[in-house]
Amino acid sequence: MARILITSAIPYINGIKHLGNLVGSQLPADLFARYKRGRGDEVMFICATDEHGTPAELAAAKAGQPVEEYCADMHAVQAELARGFRLSFDHFGRSSSARNHRLTQHFAGKLDENGYIEERLEKQVYSNADGRFLPDRYIEGTCPNCGYERARGDQCENCTKQLDPTDLINPRSAISGSSDLEVRETRHLYLRQRALKDKIAAWIDQKTDWPLLTTSIAKKWLNDGEGLQDRGITRDLYWGVPVRKGDQPWPGMEGKVFYVWFDAPIEYIAATAEWADANGLPDSAWQRWWREDMGAGDVTYYEFMGKDNVPFHTLSFPATILGSGEPWKLVDYLKSFNYLNYDGGQFSTSQGRGVFMDQALSILPADYWRWWLLSHAPESADSEFTWENFQASVNKDLADVLGNFVSRVTKFARSKFGETVPGGGAFGPEEAALIADLEGRLRSYEQHMDAIEVRKSAAELRAIWVAGNEYLQSAAPWSVVKTDPARAEAIVRFGLNLIRLYAVLSRPFIPDASAAMLAALGVTDESWPGTATGDLARALDHLSAGHGFSVPENLFAKITDEERADWQLRFSGIRG
Repeated sequence: MARILITSAIPYINGIKHLGNLVGSQLPADLFARYKRGRGDEVMFICATDEHGTPAELAAAKAGQPVEEYCADMHAVQAELARGFRLSFDHFGRSSSARNHRLTQHFAGKLDENGYIEERLEKQVYSNADGRFLPDRYIEGTCPNCGYERARGDQCENCTKQLDPTDLINPRSAISGSSDLEVRETRHLYLRQRALKDKIAAWIDQKTDWPLLTTSIAKKWLNDGEGLQDRGITRDLYWGVPVRKGDQPWPGMEGKVFYVWFDAPIEYIAATAEWADANGLPDSAWQRWWREDMGAGDVTYYEFMGKDNVPFHTLSFPATILGSGEPWKLVDYLKSFNYLNYDGGQFSTSQGRGVFMDQALSILPADYWRWWLLSHAPESADSEFTWENFQASVNKDLADVLGNFVSRVTKFARSKFGETVPGGGAFGPEEAALIADLEGRLRSYEQHMDAIEVRKSAAELRAIWVAGNEYLQSAAPWSVVKTDPARAEAIVRFGLNLIRLYAVLSRPFIPDASAAMLAALGVTDESWPGTATGDLARALDHLSAGHGFSVPENLFAKITDEERADWQLRFSGIRG
């Protein structure tokens, strides 16, 4: 049994996330976690809300709430939506937790001890109109690299170049829009990433199995232009982790907090500690996942995120870990995703354009969305959600292939043999041929899942469903029953066993439908077929004669043209 640690990029607290956010991190991470659990591995799947920084303060002010209260409320909302989408986190934490405060301060102290923190007098942008220093991301202007007119002060979203606010041409406040800005001196702490460049580069060079998207982004940031830059890790804000050296004050840093990008990834570790606390477990329970000297040496650690998060997880967070000099676990495999676009454009929170997680669940159950998003995951390039494609995929894959198979087998079985598994006849050449075909397809499915090739995994799973339909059509028990009832009983028994197999294999993608299939068959055994000779054949003879079953309600309803047109209009937003 392997030990698998999985973290999803933690969603920001200010607002409900759209489907593009979901498929870029949390959903594929859940797919992998469910698969690994199904194969018998020990899994720790961690996520949290990212709660610090100016955006949380502004969102709270807009909502008329204290920021602490706003974050608590929104964490509850995001946790409920995660449950709605059946995201199987072992713990869904909060970056504002006491655990994250202590760990962030601990790392800062260790980095300082090792000479990787430097205090600098720097010039930052102050907005007279807003009466405050502006965080980097709340300064907008023209990118000096590509000319994009809405570049942020920390990064240009268009060309991905890392920026400082003073690099921007014609800067303005993203809060008020005012260009009445001035540069003032303030003292801050910097993480000396450049001093760690060789260590980080050597570590990245070892990752020969990482997706090309991940390594290309990491190496671009590491080597392009002036290469890896030192980064400020403190801010003049109220809401955040107070700047301290471990449990000691940090002279000259009173009233400052750590930059949200410094403390947010540390929450992966802190959330695991929160999990231990919530379950009444000692520190050793979470340390065995994160500390090499406490048993994490045999853990394989996977991270899931959108491509915009890659630089911080391949450079800044590893710099924190490596610079601490302590035996913390570094990521083994970083799965990154491109963007999901929406119906000819982009998802837009401000314009209300696209489908957001709460809206999605209000019109269709989670499995519909899970299947489409995962089977169209933006792995090798950006992908696009269109209502026509969504309708076609749901109707063809879920309703016509899987749902139709389950319905035909169970309804025919009940009509001819009652609601118990028939025991007549024996499996013959047709069943043997399908088992041989499924052996190869199952191994291919497992290989794609192990490699986190999400779209290929979905395609192989669908092919497994299709194979069952082709078998049923060829075996034609509705005709055979007229001349050879015993043979028809064998076909039906095999078909019912196929439903159980489909429930087990499909669970990572569509857990609710999987549970419905198992419930209809009256079985609780969800064990994955083994890889030894004969294991699959035994799995397909699991349900014995006389075992009771029921006909499940329609697993998947087809999406009508009228529904599709209504949703397309409803979620079109305001086009500028």
